[in-house]
Amino acid sequence: MKPLEDVRIVSLEQYGAGPFGSLHLADLGAEVIKIEDPRVGGDIGRYVPPYAEDEHSLFFETFNRGKKSISLDLGTAEGRAVFEDLVRVSDAVYSNLRGDVPAKMRIRYDDLKHLNPRIVCCSLTGFGMTGPRSAQPGYDYVLQGLTGWMDLTGEPDGPPTKSGLSLVDYSGGFVAAMALLAGLHAARRDGLGMDCDVSLYDAAIGLLTYPATWHLTAGYTPTRTRHSAHPSLVPFQAFRASDGWLVVGCAKEKFWQRLAVVIGRPELVTDPRFITFATRRQHRDQLVALLDEVFATRTVAQWVELLQAASVPSAPIQNVAEALTDPHTVARGLVIETEHPVLGRVRSVASPVRVGEQPAGYQRAPLRGEHGEALLRDLLGYDEARIRELDRAAAFGGEPRSDDAEPEAAAR
Repeated sequence: MKPLEDVRIVSLEQYGAGPFGSLHLADLGAEVIKIEDPRVGGDIGRYVPPYAEDEHSLFFETFNRGKKSISLDLGTAEGRAVFEDLVRVSDAVYSNLRGDVPAKMRIRYDDLKHLNPRIVCCSLTGFGMTGPRSAQPGYDYVLQGLTGWMDLTGEPDGPPTKSGLSLVDYSGGFVAAMALLAGLHAARRDGLGMDCDVSLYDAAIGLLTYPATWHLTAGYTPTRTRHSAHPSLVPFQAFRASDGWLVVGCAKEKFWQRLAVVIGRPELVTDPRFITFATRRQHRDQLVALLDEVFATRTVAQWVELLQAASVPSAPIQNVAEALTDPHTVARGLVIETEHPVLGRVRSVASPVRVGEQPAGYQRAPLRGEHGEALLRDLLGYDEARIRELDRAAAFGGEPRSDDAEPEAAAR
């Protein structure tokens, strides 16, 4: 069994951050039931270009592998009733919405505890459910700017720069998954659920880590560094070789001593300017200028071979294609495949979360509403008459009607 096969999560998630968090829970075996709003065509991630066809996109496949989907209009009384029945038989309600929306939708613990006292309500929002920005929408780009990330990124004489990946979104997803699991542990121990108020803003501020401590405690002003250099460890940065770039990191004195030997300058180890971390930082410009000249004399491959033979932390700076075909990527099984009825073979990256033995096999992301009928019948025990009643009341989308048409919308 996978570690989380005894966990059921009802998810009101969309786009990237929320689905990214629950993706790893699904890969670990949790049953993640996506409630998709039929009024807007379900999760907006289904339509993200450029690799999209109708309701199917590689973006959506990336973040929703292994989940189930049901189309449900929570704006109707009947749709709400189905949602509440799902809450009764689930362990958690997970969402990523604007901070004021969970209260409006009545999906917080106080709203649901009468249905299931052990339910954990994990809300990943842009700015949290309290504070002056709580009603504002939060997006990765906006938050990278607001929380100091862009000010710290890029060359010193260049513009503020975002990370090449949506790391606020992904960090928020990981934090939400951690909070949800902690909440589940406490609920099973104590018999009572709770709210988990998680936000992208909190995650981004929390990841300022030691520069924040330095600033708050000692008045340090974080600044951008040339060639992605570490703010205090020298040398630890990117260097240009004759045919590309590599990263060299001397996080310990022994690595600096080895590096000096590799580049043919062992006398630098005893040079008073470079003898300790503190003096190398003080004379950073002189040392880096010297190293720039040295590294320009050989290729990336030549330097990496020499440095790694001497156990100096180093690596070529690879592009995405090179990273995905790196022998270590292959050896770790980090590229996986699923089959999609429209998109065909989908190759994507595996979850980095490993717990015990990794079971083989991954399931594709769900079609919109694909599991609706099975969930209604098998999980909730609805009979044909009840499903027809819900369909006529537009619980699965569309307009209410009085006819006896078959309940097809539940599977759309």
